[in-house]
Amino acid sequence: MFARRFHSFLQQDYAIGVLLFIASALAMLAANTFFAEYYDLLLSTPIRFTAGPLDIHKPLLLWINDGLMAVFFLLIGLEVKQEVLAGELSTPAQVMLPGIGAIGGMLVPALFYVAFNYSDPIAIKGWAIPAATDIAFAVGILALLGKRAPASLMTFLLALAIIDDLGAIIIIAIFYTEELSLMSMGIASVLLAILAFFNHRDVTRIGPYMVVGVLLWICVLKSGVHATLAGVLLAFTIPLKTVDRRGRSPLKALQHNLHSSVHYVILPIFAFANAGLELNAEQIKSLFTPIPLGIVAGLFLGKQIGVFSFCWLAVKSGLAKLPTGTSWLQMYGLSILCGIGFTMSLFIGSLAFENVNTNYLVSDRIGVLAGSILSAVFGFITLYWAGRKQA
Repeated sequence: MFARRFHSFLQQDYAIGVLLFIASALAMLAANTFFAEYYDLLLSTPIRFTAGPLDIHKPLLLWINDGLMAVFFLLIGLEVKQEVLAGELSTPAQVMLPGIGAIGGMLVPALFYVAFNYSDPIAIKGWAIPAATDIAFAVGILALLGKRAPASLMTFLLALAIIDDLGAIIIIAIFYTEELSLMSMGIASVLLAILAFFNHRDVTRIGPYMVVGVLLWICVLKSGVHATLAGVLLAFTIPLKTVDRRGRSPLKALQHNLHSSVHYVILPIFAFANAGLELNAEQIKSLFTPIPLGIVAGLFLGKQIGVFSFCWLAVKSGLAKLPTGTSWLQMYGLSILCGIGFTMSLFIGSLAFENVNTNYLVSDRIGVLAGSILSAVFGFITLYWAGRKQA
């Protein structure tokens, strides 16, 4: 009976958001009880992989952030490719409004953060933290509204979030890259060419792509470019329109296979590993310091101002049309909901402050959690009221 109910729960759109919330709550519980020592010990556990001259030695936390999250970015890359080639982003008319909204939703939050942290050369590295939207949490909360939110609103959110994720990928590639290793990058380029050759030759078996993809991940990891980008590069080489002997698209098949493991396993593990924050008087007091204030202002104010104002200008100027059956109040509520940064914001924060004082990472977590909670609560209330008013 329990197994059946749990399986039914996992089929709901809001299940992913609930699991992320539970994982985050468990992390907070672990960090604020006698389990704190064991929690830190677990995440700092060293794991080493050696094969000949290859030596990868990282604590468990970085294996999660560099390794498991590469699979998450692989899924994002697959979704982006499918939507651009044959989905909601395949025509200029479809991409216009969510594209413009996503630009505003990345630009304005970054400006808010910079306004609070321009004088700190280390803190300024986190300017992109509030620029990303957590698609899992946002979709989960929107799904809780049921029929109060029109289907077109969900379609718009998914399109905007995908473009937002693509923007985050570009930001990570350009601004969060360490000193480059030309040798590793050279080998990675050869491996990428092999993957492109597989695609050109209509190779439909996933196995060869995965083998070369793992080697690509290792080379990207050693190159100085963040390892998760290997997942995106691999995704772009997986065939979409070529089908195998069973008539299945390799891209769609892989996307289907990865969906459950990424959303129900990898993202909750990431949340548990990165959301643990010790709460005490000192930490709460630090909420009113520049980094958390910049993140909160960026996520809660910058996102809603950026997404809504850019969409409003696009519609009023005739560049785009409002989603069918959607009111401006619902668009505003959705704009607030886009301020849920969580997964991607925590990830970018871990890149920005990876090699500096841990106080910066603590400040980052406080800001992301506070800004995301505010956006979730006020976004849900606004959308609920808008749906009730429209009904």
